[in-house]
Amino acid sequence: MSAPHPELLFVYNADAGLLNGVLDTLHKTFAPATYACSLCAVTYGAASMRPQWRAFLEQLPARVEFLHRDELARQYPALQDTTLPAVFQRAAPTESWQVFISAAQLRPLDLPGLMQAVETRLRETNQPVRGL
Repeated sequence: MSAPHPELLFVYNADAGLLNGVLDTLHKTFAPATYACSLCAVTYGAASMRPQWRAFLEQLPARVEFLHRDELARQYPALQDTTLPAVFQRAAPTESWQVFISAAQLRPLDLPGLMQAVETRLRETNQPVRGL
């Protein structure tokens, strides 16, 4: 029996909703140095997910979920005090989420750096990384 694929939870340091999305887009466009979500900044363009990031996610050997900080507080209250943005991992739905990539680790990364960090961490946690 093969081991189950891990789950990755990417959490944006931004709130959900259309108005918040518009405000975030304006903020990262006109004042990128003060934009609080480095994960949003590197994975999204003005209106949609970057194609290179989407393709990367589709080939990962993990189930991937994305939440905004207000959604995180509702769905996983135990994680709400974690500095965001952050990426969490768990090996199975019955296990607790663990920080996979912290806000401090995410902050300096560009998109290729983020993809490399995800690949590296998956290897460190003994997850096969296909096609990378």
